[in-house]
Amino acid sequence: MKKILVVGSVGQIGSELTMRLREVYGSDNVVAGFRKTQPSEELANSGPLERVDATDVPRLTEVVKKYNIDTIFNLAALLSAVAEEKPQAAWNVGVNGHYNVLEIAREFGCAVFFPSSIGAFGPTTPLDDTPQDTIQRPATMYGVTKVTGELLSDYYFKRFGVDTRGLRYPGIISNVTLPGGGTTDYAVEIFYAAVKGEKFTCPLKAGTFLDMMYMPDALDAALDLMEADPSKLKHRNAFNVSAMSFDPEIIFNTIKKRVPTLEMEYDIDPVRQGIAETWPNNMDDSAAREEWGWDPKFTLEVMTDDMLKVIGEKYAKGLL
Repeated sequence: MKKILVVGSVGQIGSELTMRLREVYGSDNVVAGFRKTQPSEELANSGPLERVDATDVPRLTEVVKKYNIDTIFNLAALLSAVAEEKPQAAWNVGVNGHYNVLEIAREFGCAVFFPSSIGAFGPTTPLDDTPQDTIQRPATMYGVTKVTGELLSDYYFKRFGVDTRGLRYPGIISNVTLPGGGTTDYAVEIFYAAVKGEKFTCPLKAGTFLDMMYMPDALDAALDLMEADPSKLKHRNAFNVSAMSFDPEIIFNTIKKRVPTLEMEYDIDPVRQGIAETWPNNMDDSAAREEWGWDPKFTLEVMTDDMLKVIGEKYAKGLL
């Protein structure tokens, strides 16, 4: 990777991935593409910035040509709960947008990274130790767009030789980006409640296990996969990656050991609960470990210490 475009650079993953890419490959070599949401001052001032919409082919083409882009990280998507409210928009961004990216990559010889999700699975998928290769019949528009993106990526590699690679991310926990409408976002929100001394209202039932990952591991996974030896990649797209699995009670008790005043009550969101019940409890990520050396660094305990430290410092400075 030499000249990189991040489509969706102000989103949950994109805002941190763009900065990480700039650290590794040089600020001038990573273009932050955004659509409507204004980038943070840090992101805007750290390297090239362009207004880019995955559904706008002429503009996307213009930026790729302008910067001689050779790698596109396409992170444009509507998160799960939001996608259920706006399914037509979710399809347009998640599928039509990704098709546009792949077509441009085919024309200009770019590699493409596509983040899929545990949402690509469904109620008929094995929930425990979900295999790398298994039935995928998602019950949400978010999941439908992710499965379609996986298939399109595979097709463009096999049919046109586009260097496509992707991950099936679990829920991502970040101390930088605020929750934005994801089913797993409760696992971020509870840390803010703990730091602020507020009672946390959990939208998911006790016993609802979901795969999770701390953002630093998520960033490492993307970079490691894109730098992996292509001759060793049997799957290429949609590698299962996992780091930890827990339910609301487990994360609550883990935080409460450090913040004894934390309280939690339940107010179940039927939409998010319904989505969560179709997603894996935990995924088998042995293919990623074997094919490109995936090895997460953060456990629940280590992540909890870091989240409370970082968010606590921000709160003390009046930044929340």
